[in-house]
Amino acid sequence: MTKKVLEDINCKVTYLYEDDQFGCMVWSHSETHLLYVAEKKRPKTELYFQGPETGLLGQQFEYYEDWGEELVNKSSPVLCVLDIEGSNITVLEGIPTNISPGQAFWAPNNTGLVFVGWWHEPFRLGLKYCANRRSSLFYVDLASGKCEQLSSNSSAVCSPRLSPDNCRIVYLECGVFGPHQQCSRLCMYDWYTKQTRVVVDAVQRAREDGFIGIYSSMLSPYCWSAGSQRVLMSCAQRCHKDLLVVDTSTGEVTSLTSRIDLMVVSCSSPNCPPDLRVGFLPAKGSENKMSWVTLEETQPQADISWQTLNFSPPPPANTLYVFLVWTFYVILLKPKEMTAGSKLPLIVMAHGSPHSVLVSEWFLSTAVPCKMGFSVLLGEEQLQCLPYTLKSVHQTHDLAFIHVFVFRCMVEAGYEYNTDIHLEPAILEQMLNKSPIKHVSKVKTPVLLMFGEDDKLVPSKQGIEYYRALKALQVPVSVSVCPQIVVVPRIGWIIQHLSL
Repeated sequence: MTKKVLEDINCKVTYLYEDDQFGCMVWSHSETHLLYVAEKKRPKTELYFQGPETGLLGQQFEYYEDWGEELVNKSSPVLCVLDIEGSNITVLEGIPTNISPGQAFWAPNNTGLVFVGWWHEPFRLGLKYCANRRSSLFYVDLASGKCEQLSSNSSAVCSPRLSPDNCRIVYLECGVFGPHQQCSRLCMYDWYTKQTRVVVDAVQRAREDGFIGIYSSMLSPYCWSAGSQRVLMSCAQRCHKDLLVVDTSTGEVTSLTSRIDLMVVSCSSPNCPPDLRVGFLPAKGSENKMSWVTLEETQPQADISWQTLNFSPPPPANTLYVFLVWTFYVILLKPKEMTAGSKLPLIVMAHGSPHSVLVSEWFLSTAVPCKMGFSVLLGEEQLQCLPYTLKSVHQTHDLAFIHVFVFRCMVEAGYEYNTDIHLEPAILEQMLNKSPIKHVSKVKTPVLLMFGEDDKLVPSKQGIEYYRALKALQVPVSVSVCPQIVVVPRIGWIIQHLSL
């Protein structure tokens, strides 16, 4: 890259986006231009008393929102095109000022760019773990600068993928607000007819063939088959992750438990670290003959056993949700060798619901406690049962019984959230009634609280208040603040308070 190009970049943008939420770096079909996303450069600002007016006066300390957790300092993304032959950079004009663009790619014949645009008015909400932010699919014409909206403006979309024959675009779409990682629809936009249709709709209840819907926030960059008819995706299916192939002409979904249809996948289980496998997508109708070749085998942890359990407790009385079939799925890990009649100490990790799901894959944070003599229970809750939380795990398989508390926000309290809502006293009262702080005087068991130091989505302030309330009641309590968002249980503290 020449010095002129570097100077051109510094004049127009501050830094390139390398994340998978907004970022992209895509060659044009002619391989003469490079498309990428960068942060728009802000005008220089000055204090009133700094002398000559070389910038915007009085705006030096103006507050700028960013897109939250793991997208800190990313506020105003812009689409940029680097002309390799001409050695110049163009920042695209014509994109609405209330839209933040990302996940862009070249339209057929290089006529323009297709991208996802997220509305950032009235304010920017976290995106990393909340795929249900209002967004749409857009197309900007490079010749005219005209920007056209291709999908609904009342839903959330992501992962647009152009077919190899440059005729169709598939993307994921879900409702705005509600559960963060809710069931998505697979939609397809025909580039030439300008028609959109739903290939696979959102599933409210599991189908007879066991398919529970698409629970994924990202399609693979090469999800299309070579014939531009089928789409591959990896997504959660209850307590496991499955590889699915979708026939876009019929909407048929087939489990496979891909430009020549060569697939490279990572496979793991709760007692076996990930290994790399390859396989070829079979012809249509022969998906059940799928076979895999392992490139490098990993060693299973023979001293850990695991299984999935399910149970269906009766729904609460006087509820609008009585029509749902409540089936809860959990993943149980335990040491393989147990003394007859003994009870193992149990660690319950109930996070995953109602906004996401935990599947039976490798987690170092669960394998380590299990190898140290603990049983570990990973909880999962149906996304449709938002107003309720798993209150306890009953004694089963000779395991102890433990209560699980979850901090409540508005959605978990049973109310639909949107940016225009006003928190009425009745809503605040319901949120308080479902918060652990309301019941702190009942806590007798030692409590370990773990927070991520950089967690912007769930700030630790409320947890610190809960910690102080427990301290005031002389309940044994400890807090760990980790630099990473993902925290690992302090096994030593647990052993101490279980008197093991």
